[in-house]
Amino acid sequence: MLDAMKPLMRALLALAVALFAFGGVTWFALEGRDVAVLRTRAADGTVHETRVWVAEENGTLFVEAATPERAWLREAQAQPEIEVLHAGATTRYRAVPEPGAAGHATIRRLLRAKYGWADQWVAMLQDTSRSVAVRLETVE
Repeated sequence: MLDAMKPLMRALLALAVALFAFGGVTWFALEGRDVAVLRTRAADGTVHETRVWVAEENGTLFVEAATPERAWLREAQAQPEIEVLHAGATTRYRAVPEPGAAGHATIRRLLRAKYGWADQWVAMLQDTSRSVAVRLETVE
């Protein structure tokens, strides 16, 4: 009976290794390079932290809401002053969504150029065809 179970055990082991490898590559793709943390506030004052990729163009930082329904984006639209933890510093910004095709094209281009293969890997897992660019303006 044990000999009959060996092919099944090998198959289960191979599946476990494949799932572990997939998870590891996905984690590395998401977290391996330059991740910022956004702090937004819900209507009741609860602070939420969201990890995002960040890109820069002409001295301006941009982040992406993968879909318009993202909770952090709704919170930032209601209360645009947010905090961003990035590169070892916490900075206050005003989140300015740039909806529409131009904003989408900008953030997709910036993230593709910066994150390369990781952006392509994540694209297999998350549809960003409706993503929203969010420009971060420094609050004085």
